[in-house]
Amino acid sequence: MILENGEKVHIIERRYFEKDLRRHFVGEIIKCTDTAIRLKGYVWVYEINKGTFIKKPEKKERVIYLGERLTINVLPQEVNIDEIKYEETPEGNLIVTDGKKFSLDINEFSGSR
Repeated sequence: MILENGEKVHIIERRYFEKDLRRHFVGEIIKCTDTAIRLKGYVWVYEINKGTFIKKPEKKERVIYLGERLTINVLPQEVNIDEIKYEETPEGNLIVTDGKKFSLDINEFSGSR
């Protein structure tokens, strides 16, 4: 398996249709197999009216089945997933950051929202 227990990840669920809900998940892998990963973390949902992602307040445990609809970004081990937030850069790009050293450009939103 390419992912390992204890790794922290940012997952983008790709949409099938334009109006589908945009969902991301940020969490730590509890267990993984060749076909699925069990994680504990936070769901982020895109709020059209606010033009950004909103974090659901409760930490969730999820099982996500691996497939082509997912983009999985491995986060640095030192990132605290409780501190993750979404911010807009001066150029209009959306980034995921911990407000310290970690920053990840969400290129599906680069310069267009």
